[in-house]
Amino acid sequence: MSEKIRNQEMDDLFKAILTLKDEEECYNFFMDICTINELQSLVQRFDVAKMLREKKTYQEIAKETGASTATISRVNRSLNYGNDGYATVLDRMGK
Repeated sequence: MSEKIRNQEMDDLFKAILTLKDEEECYNFFMDICTINELQSLVQRFDVAKMLREKKTYQEIAKETGASTATISRVNRSLNYGNDGYATVLDRMGK
């Protein structure tokens, strides 16, 4: 992770997330901490990452998710040159 954003507050947030035990607790926590639009943006990026791994085209992804080509490109960059966060989660989920 980039040292530019790593700090105690970020560590505390991630430790808090790691205490969540099931989907219901995740829903409750994320509904409290995020706006609906923020959650929808996170979901959209995650869907884009899944679709990119399935080798779908930008046009297919944009049509299915409503994501802009800029968002798709940003997620693609993260998949190819990022910190392997998407890959770790998608691999563990079998996606």
